[in-house]
Amino acid sequence: MNSQFTLLVRITLGILLVVFGSNNFLHFIPLPPPTGSAADFMNSLGATGYIFPVVGILEVIIGAMLLIKKWVAFALILLAPISINILLFHLFLDIPGVSAALLVVVLNTIMIYKHWKQYIPLFH
Repeated sequence: MNSQFTLLVRITLGILLVVFGSNNFLHFIPLPPPTGSAADFMNSLGATGYIFPVVGILEVIIGAMLLIKKWVAFALILLAPISINILLFHLFLDIPGVSAALLVVVLNTIMIYKHWKQYIPLFH
């Protein structure tokens, strides 16, 4: 579990989550505004007042846990529904951003696979 590849994947995923999670609050990476159905969906989520802050905080916490190598298996399980929803959003509503979403899902999947022994008790 401590191979150089796993280390690289864990650090990359952690940095991505901390950077983009922080961007939800600090807005240091200008992102183009969504259009069409993607804009409608994002505006609806934004109108709730809590979705984006909660997801941003979770992304930063999960990313930090990955970077400091604390509760990694737990962090990956927390990230799974977030990464799947990011991918589905881009597949159905904003296809130009699908590559970044796919990267997060692939990195998360690799890390879950690498920690699979820790999840086996959940299935017994």
